[in-house]
Amino acid sequence: MAMVLSAEDRAARDALRARQGGGARYDAEEAPGCDLLLARRATAFFARKLNELDDAALFASTTRPGGWTRAHIVAAVGYDARRLALALEPLCPAASHLPPETLTDDLPPLDLAATLPARALRHLFQHSAIHLDVCWRDLPGSAWDRDIVAGDAVPVRDTPRRRALTLWRQVLALGSGASLRDAPDVLRKGLR
Repeated sequence: MAMVLSAEDRAARDALRARQGGGARYDAEEAPGCDLLLARRATAFFARKLNELDDAALFASTTRPGGWTRAHIVAAVGYDARRLALALEPLCPAASHLPPETLTDDLPPLDLAATLPARALRHLFQHSAIHLDVCWRDLPGSAWDRDIVAGDAVPVRDTPRRRALTLWRQVLALGSGASLRDAPDVLRKGLR
């Protein structure tokens, strides 16, 4: 669903872009602005809850099956963003990239990633989130109507909402004080 701006909002946006200059980059007009906002806010919320945990708490167990610790959750969230970004990268015109399958095959197993020091886990989350956001921002308008393979065939247009849902599921599993009430109304049904 595209965001519809009023004439006043469009004028303010255009003035801001003029002040920022030609080097600034923006989401394509065809991008699903509302879903991108959901994904970006979910990323910020996850980051806040992650940063509320001290380093020792990052390795505490969770209610997730399979003996997952909070470190597993952080690593899984980082890997999810990285895989999605690598699948989107070939659609970005200015990207110099290796084929995504060569890069995602190089990701260490999740159990190994969960043994990274706390600082490295935090950086994995942060850097992978930025990588994904840059890919979304750099997608041309026509790319939003294509499909990518990210485990399964996914319409590019659906990736921000899927990412938002993933982040909310994982922040709830993190057990750091988040509750379903914190999630946006539009996503709650998908989280139950």
